[in-house]
Amino acid sequence: MFNRRFAYILVAALAAGLGLLAAQKYFGEAPGLQLPPTRSITLYPQPRPLPAFQLRQSDGTPLIPGELAGHWTLVFLGFTFCPDICPTTLAQLSQAQNRWQALAESTRPRVLFVSVDPERDTPARIGEYAHAFHPDTLAATADIPALENFAKGLGFVFVKVPGRTFSQNPGDYSVDHSSGIAVLDPEGRMAGLIRPPFDPAAIGEDLEALTQAYAEHAPKRR
Repeated sequence: MFNRRFAYILVAALAAGLGLLAAQKYFGEAPGLQLPPTRSITLYPQPRPLPAFQLRQSDGTPLIPGELAGHWTLVFLGFTFCPDICPTTLAQLSQAQNRWQALAESTRPRVLFVSVDPERDTPARIGEYAHAFHPDTLAATADIPALENFAKGLGFVFVKVPGRTFSQNPGDYSVDHSSGIAVLDPEGRMAGLIRPPFDPAAIGEDLEALTQAYAEHAPKRR
């Protein structure tokens, strides 16, 4: 009876161990990786993979999950006709980006501006708009279904609001959208969130520290 009970316990322990190893492999977190405390970012207890997506970058090339690998990435939804929140946020992020210029390009954090107004925002337009704030900013868009799928994966929403406009053209419209900034880890997973109001210095400091932590741990993960 003792031996049988011991065998059950051993099998259960082995199964639990295998489950832990599988979870570590699935989530890519090798033992020993300790992320530093952050001032501006709410990091989730466990990063979660994003659903498959495909956006179109300002240069016309596709943006797929693999394109974001190797870098911490800050994702902000907006549109170029936005009168206040979008330009203010991109200007604040550009201050953080200036802090990262000394980091190696291969690991330097990225900022991705995704336009949720494809009716008016062509790839060329969003590229010109984003690069006016910082030349390193990535810009992308897609059709509405693809954008909705991408936004949902981040926990964000957006909606077209006809009639609410800051111009004199009655046919114009605005787009309500989530104002937070999604934080993707170097494996392209949703790792955290930055909520307004934004502190550029804190964002810059946090992303520097997170980049360094992953870079130091990378050799142990191979």
